[in-house]
Amino acid sequence: MTVPNLITTLRIILAPIFIIYLINDQFLSALIVFLLCGISDGLDGFVARVFNQKSTIGSFLDPLADKIILVAAFIVLGVRGFLPPWLAVMVIARDVLILLGVLMLYLMGASFVFRPSIVSKITTCLQFVIPIAVLSRDYLSFSDLSYLSFYLVTAAFTISSGLHYMYYWFKLMGDRTGDP
Repeated sequence: MTVPNLITTLRIILAPIFIIYLINDQFLSALIVFLLCGISDGLDGFVARVFNQKSTIGSFLDPLADKIILVAAFIVLGVRGFLPPWLAVMVIARDVLILLGVLMLYLMGASFVFRPSIVSKITTCLQFVIPIAVLSRDYLSFSDLSYLSFYLVTAAFTISSGLHYMYYWFKLMGDRTGDP
């Protein structure tokens, strides 16, 4: 077990705590936990690169931890009306699409390396900022138009990232079957 994997595991453990705070309307506590998750997401990658502690399990755990905390945030915030339901559905649909694509490639026996694209990294970053912006609404004064604009930019990147993954998978599947 490497230090980055321990940090990632901590992020997974914090997800239910975050959800409990949200459900109990303890938004400041939820914000703090979510910020810890965001910081730990950057920290585990930094430690893995700088101290040469990259691992196969870490390459699976890190995106899984991201998915767990982000899906939890978008489901609870969307259901409770703190962010537009269409955005929550879009974010979750992209994550389901990614999981199904990986599963299909695995079942096909395709050999692939899962490396997030720059669009995907920007998407994840934007998706991490959305709950922070929503949970800090009482502390920051942005207009409703600012929030809507941010939601739309995040949606555009979410769609672009999902389409990029689909293109990559269809290309891999085509290469696998010998089709163009």
